[in-house]
Amino acid sequence: MDIMKPKASSEIPAGDMWLYEVKYDGFRCVLEWEKDVIRLKSRNDKDLTDNFPEIVDSCLENQSLVHSLLPIKLDGELVILNNSYQANFSLIQQRGRLKSKDSIKKAAASRPASFLAFDLIEQSAISLKNEGFSKRKDLLEKLLNKLSQANRLQFVPSYKNPNELWKIIFDYKAEGMIAKRKKSNYSAGKKHHDWFKIKNWRTIFGFLTHYDTKNGYFIVQVYENDSIKEIGKCKHGLDAESVETLKKLFAAKGKKEAGGYRLPPAICAAIHTLDMYKNEPREPEFASLLPDASPSDFTIQKLNLDMALLPPNVELTNTAKVFWPDKHLTKGDLLFYIREISPYMLPFLKKRALTLIRCPDGVTEEHFFQKHLPDYAPAFINNIRTDDGKLIICNDLESLVWFANHGAVEFHIPFQTAGSSHPEEIVFDLDPPDRDRFSLAIQAALLIKPLLDDLGLVSFAKTSGNKGLQIHIPIPKSSMTYDETATFTQAIAWTVENAYPDLFTTERLKKNRNERLYIDYVQHGKDKTLIAPYSPRKTDEGTVATPLFWEEVVEGLRPEQFTIKNVLERVQKLGCPFRGYFDAGKKQQLDKVLKLVKM
Repeated sequence: MDIMKPKASSEIPAGDMWLYEVKYDGFRCVLEWEKDVIRLKSRNDKDLTDNFPEIVDSCLENQSLVHSLLPIKLDGELVILNNSYQANFSLIQQRGRLKSKDSIKKAAASRPASFLAFDLIEQSAISLKNEGFSKRKDLLEKLLNKLSQANRLQFVPSYKNPNELWKIIFDYKAEGMIAKRKKSNYSAGKKHHDWFKIKNWRTIFGFLTHYDTKNGYFIVQVYENDSIKEIGKCKHGLDAESVETLKKLFAAKGKKEAGGYRLPPAICAAIHTLDMYKNEPREPEFASLLPDASPSDFTIQKLNLDMALLPPNVELTNTAKVFWPDKHLTKGDLLFYIREISPYMLPFLKKRALTLIRCPDGVTEEHFFQKHLPDYAPAFINNIRTDDGKLIICNDLESLVWFANHGAVEFHIPFQTAGSSHPEEIVFDLDPPDRDRFSLAIQAALLIKPLLDDLGLVSFAKTSGNKGLQIHIPIPKSSMTYDETATFTQAIAWTVENAYPDLFTTERLKKNRNERLYIDYVQHGKDKTLIAPYSPRKTDEGTVATPLFWEEVVEGLRPEQFTIKNVLERVQKLGCPFRGYFDAGKKQQLDKVLKLVKM
């Protein structure tokens, strides 16, 4: 297929003649859309249409909106998104290998793919290849704006400021950046100087223990406790002289064995990689040899932190300190989790006055609450000045990691943004008497959900990370007062309590609850706080306040299922149940609710 391919570059082209886009990690694809016929063609001209029926269905559902512009050809990337800027390479690979219609249909329903369009090659049967990139991009945006927001085709925006975009790429761990000359025509292949790709490399470290004389690869290992663990193989990146020196060293000092030579840990190297796939580095390249480094410094713990792409302006300390003794989880495990979950967690923290629970020596030792910005906090951390002092605002990755490095385990947020007196969400806190009675929270949630559905409300569920469940209802800005939300939450709580008085109560005093679940509607008030989605908890198990799909809220669900060791994998495999949270809030229809509270 005659597609335009970006050329690799280690430098970002600068100047007014360039535009910049996120590079996504998926299948490069051309979408051909004729009346009632949609084809997906890979860069190698392989037909991918049958593997991605959700893309075809989305086009057909939207066809009436763009029928006058057909046929069209779009250039883009087929992806399964983890978040708005990061694609899941592993899942798209698995998807591409599926053969049976049933397995493809099931995969499309559980983790649907998206077609991220970044260029318009043809419109109304007229080739646009000789038009400048900026014009093609404008036409593409106008075309996609005609489609419904629920469609599987998405527009890849361009940025004028490469530094602004690179910050996003770093924070969201995107694959990299594409720089495109504004006036560039669309020409096949790489015989141009108009499109360049700059990859978001991770730098990892290890020692070389084996040289394979048959294929030229060196095995890279790190320490894991008292043993050594292979993390992958690497061949490319060094100049010819360095490679020859390595070969001679292995031949002279190494132990000869089948297929090559083996050395004990001694030769250290820095390696660039895009990610880990099936426990091996993707596209590894030697960055440099490290003659003065000690192999003992390169451990599996360091590898994980290096792969996490932690912000360089936050100095990490005491990463080996044990924070959750029962689960042998360290401060390094907390930092890794916080960094990796940040794209999903930060949107709920931004512009809200934060209350932290800090455990500097671990969850079993002394802890304290903090809502005021400490004097020693770095200048990049935001705050809001009040009569009560400087309140903490956590708006970015650096701030989040800094707090975690200073022992912040729990992150609690109010229901309104800083400076506002109106809530932006309504939350029901379902609090059973203890974790053994967690099933009561499930029952209560499943009773409240249809009440909300009848009112036309989109709701979201999450574990508290301790012993209960919480139901979130995002609402438009300034759409309700706290008095109105209090009337509403009270009405729902009383409805459930009156229906099942032996199981549920709104009684605030614990001694009077008689082992019933407490529907805490009073907690939803101005400046009161709730645990943030994806926040760790100060529990022995290292549990997490975990967003759920409603179909998961069934008997047998347990809060201790979700910990800092498995929530990341869960989000990458299943997607984030709260992904549409803020869009749902903007569109939430409150007519019935407002009518109810004003009766």
